[in-house]
Formats: sequence, structure tokens, C-alpha cells
Amino acid sequence: MPSYVAFLRAINLGPNRKFPKADIITATEAAGGTDVLTHINTGNVRLTIGLRSRAKVEAALEGAYENQTGFAVPTMVFTPAELVAIAEDARELTAARPDLERHYVYLLKEEPDPAKVAAVEALGDEVNGIVIRGRAAHLLLGPGYVAGGVDPFKVEKNLAVAATNRNFNVVTTLADKWCT
Repeated sequence: MPSYVAFLRAINLGPNRKFPKADIITATEAAGGTDVLTHINTGNVRLTIGLRSRAKVEAALEGAYENQTGFAVPTMVFTPAELVAIAEDARELTAARPDLERHYVYLLKEEPDPAKVAAVEALGDEVNGIVIRGRAAHLLLGPGYVAGGVDPFKVEKNLAVAATNRNFNVVTTLADKWCT
């Protein structure tokens, strides 16, 4: 059976969207997932499931998560090979910019329209940039970055694609831990 890594969006951010790790595991198993693992309590899940279509895996997980929580939990699913490629891109982009203060990776539900990609990438400057490769948008925030201002490019809005973000360390750690 194939394995996947799922990234849940907008959980555990406030009092009304709590989704503890134990409940995530229970709901993932209810969706048909086995060998379920989680990493920190921000919605990172590795699972094995008999479904072979990413869209079907996302739909099964989203349905089970909503049944468990009572609210919608948008979920972005990647194969281990896809996550490894995203992590390799992240490492390459970080190595090319030793001045980075932050590197966030937006994990996209769908690959965005090429015209929107070009428009969003054009918003970058010599200090802060964005590089979009496939279903990942890398925010490269350089000197002068204001802590707390995670998304100066409004990635999700400007690309018109559902997304969730993780920092460089989470993406590379999960690729190393779950995909190799």
C-alpha cells in the first residue's frame, strides 16, 4: 500500500479549532489509514492507505477529520518522493541565500496557474523572495524581516490555491524522518 504525508491546515491555532494528535490519529485510522505517525501538534501526518489517488486520499482524510472535529480541515497530501523533492529544493534555496532570516514553505493543494506563479514571483526583491516549484511556494525572507509577518506575498490569496505553511526545519525534518 502507498504511503503519504498529509499537512493539515488551520488547526490548534485558537480555542475553537483544537485537534489533538491522538484525535488526528483516530480520525486518520477511521479514514482507512494505517501505520499513522504524527510530528508535533501542527498537523503533520504520515500514513499508509489503500487509495492511490491524491485527491481520494485528501477527500477521505478531510471527511474523517471533519467528522472527528466538527469543522473542515483542509488537507494537502504528498507522496514521500514529492516531499523529498520539496525538501531538496528548500535546502538548495537556503544554501543559495546565507542571509535568510526565515524560510517558509507553503504546501499547495493544487499546482497553481503559471501566469499567477509568474506574477507572485515578480513580487520579490533583492531581500525577500518567493520561488514556486510545483505544489510548493518557498518564501525566502532576508535581513530586516519582521517577525510575525509570515506571508508578505499573500501566497494563498494571490495564487488562488488552498495551502498550509511549515518552516524549513519541519519540511526537511519530515522528509528525512519519514521519506528516506
